[in-house]
Amino acid sequence: MSEAAERRHGREERGQEERGQKADGGAGPGEAEAVVAFWRRLGLPGLVDVHTHFMPERVLAKVWAYFDGAGPLTNRTWPIRYRHDEERRLAVLREFGVRAFTAMLYPHKPGMAPWLNGWAADFAARTPDCLHTATLFPEPGVDGYVREAVEAGARVFKAHVQVGAYDPNDALLDPVWGLLAEAGTPVVMHCGSGPVPGKHTGPEPVGRLLARHPRLRLVVAHMGMPEYADFLDLAERYEEVRLDTTMAFTDFSERDAPFPRAERGRLAALGDRVLLGTDFPNIPYGYGHQLEALERLGLGDEWLRGVCHGNGARLFGLT
Repeated sequence: MSEAAERRHGREERGQEERGQKADGGAGPGEAEAVVAFWRRLGLPGLVDVHTHFMPERVLAKVWAYFDGAGPLTNRTWPIRYRHDEERRLAVLREFGVRAFTAMLYPHKPGMAPWLNGWAADFAARTPDCLHTATLFPEPGVDGYVREAVEAGARVFKAHVQVGAYDPNDALLDPVWGLLAEAGTPVVMHCGSGPVPGKHTGPEPVGRLLARHPRLRLVVAHMGMPEYADFLDLAERYEEVRLDTTMAFTDFSERDAPFPRAERGRLAALGDRVLLGTDFPNIPYGYGHQLEALERLGLGDEWLRGVCHGNGARLFGLT
């Protein structure tokens, strides 16, 4: 790490410590109490977080190593906030009162997805508060293993256009999107161009996909950061399109990809299709900061109730 980067890292760590957060994965004092107080004030039974990451340990270790090397953000550090083992990470979410969450996992090459789906099915079976998550990749046989995952009870899919470096309009995926649309199974897709653009990121490929599969329950990860307005356009055009809040509106993201203040009215109007997502555990700040960032938008308690619980509970049929 360069001397300048070390200075930036020190400043960010000091800022976290001042907010009662630690950059080494330890919980800050009173953190769980503050998160619980947030949703209790809103009269909620807890939180529904549609964008959390659980995956095989050796895969997660590689993800963490990527962020440790500054990952896509070469001008700043990205300390993993919740660098715990799996058991502790689950305990932290439960201490926060997250009553349903996901195991967002994704392949970066052919042949990975079936193995990841097998792991995720086992994880969901032993973790009843996790929504059974699956993934996919454009490869021969993808329609077969996606169908198997749906029949096995997968409730949500993750598609990572940026990491996988694939076009969502790949002909191999066309029957898959039709299958998922017919089944009503949501797909959380990282398709925005943040934090760095990919060959197939941005609203244009997604727009072409939705034109062919308008009933696909697509959840745009990270609010489509940084192409917020374009993805709001798609949500207004297609009633099954939703957006998750993952990392959006936070101090960390606002520095490089601020959400346009002029779009807050549209965000309010789409309040029944915005879902809480956080990127836990791979975030460089405390979990509660995502909630604070949503509250300071000033869109009201009813909007917050829908985003933090009601919309996700309705989408996944939670009682």
